[in-house]
Amino acid sequence: MLRDDLINAIIDLDEDRALLLVREEIINGATPLEIVERCRHGVELVGKRYSEEIYYLSDLIMSEEIFRGIMEILEPCFKDIEQNKGMKIVMGTIEGDIHDLGKNIIISLLRSVGFEVFDLGVDVQPEQFINKIIETGADIVGISVVLTFSINSVRKVIQMMEESGLRDKVTVVIGGYPVDKRVREYTGADYFETEASKAVELMKRLAEEKNISNR
Repeated sequence: MLRDDLINAIIDLDEDRALLLVREEIINGATPLEIVERCRHGVELVGKRYSEEIYYLSDLIMSEEIFRGIMEILEPCFKDIEQNKGMKIVMGTIEGDIHDLGKNIIISLLRSVGFEVFDLGVDVQPEQFINKIIETGADIVGISVVLTFSINSVRKVIQMMEESGLRDKVTVVIGGYPVDKRVREYTGADYFETEASKAVELMKRLAEEKNISNR
């Protein structure tokens, strides 16, 4: 199957073939969500090979570059997708942390189903989250944290939201390798997710709840 070929191309780090297959999938009518999900699976399998010491760090970085190239191809497709009930999401990796693969995958999945996502990038200071929430009127803020020493900065974001009167208006979702129930409680976040597909389902549920409450 074509989609299996796409996953294999990513696993094999064959960038040219992966990009070609993505273009073919678009022509054949595959949705952005379907394509991103296959790519996510391929990148995760590369990560698994890295954790098993089959692949090197350079291979892991290569898979991320392939994914970015695929997203450049898919980006125009997102413009044709109906926005998801006007839901706006601000996302970024907290200050002191430059990990962005998981964040980028989730953002791609969210955009592929119609969410308007504002990506602040990595090493984002708490003040930047606050300013962007105010600027965009976002309904949700998603904070990625992989390094445990950056967890206190996540807590600071939420404290600053309380001080600026935003806390009751904006839902906070956190995610990343060290995140669990205890981290959620410590930071004061509303929700946490560590799996991309589950994070997207959570955002869709929050959007539906917002839509119902506004009727």
